[in-house]
Amino acid sequence: MKLVKLVVGFMLLGLGASFASLNAGTVRLDFYFAVHDVPIALALVVALGAGALLGVLAASGRLVRLRQEAAELRRKARLSAEEISNLRALPIRDH
Repeated sequence: MKLVKLVVGFMLLGLGASFASLNAGTVRLDFYFAVHDVPIALALVVALGAGALLGVLAASGRLVRLRQEAAELRRKARLSAEEISNLRALPIRDH
């Protein structure tokens, strides 16, 4: 599985490099207070990275809540297992 991931990673790296070489032109980015001419590939990589970062930040709140819920459920399951174990250890009394 590691080999497959490595091969896919190199293929994506190769595709990215060929894309960058085929699109070597520049694009003008105007940031109200400054203007920069940057390569198209760099602009796309920065936009992709910013989008990925925003996606991770948007999902992190939900992820934290789910981890807390999972920890609480594990604690409840452990307590239930301990209670069952204690009940099984009690002698059975006939009335």
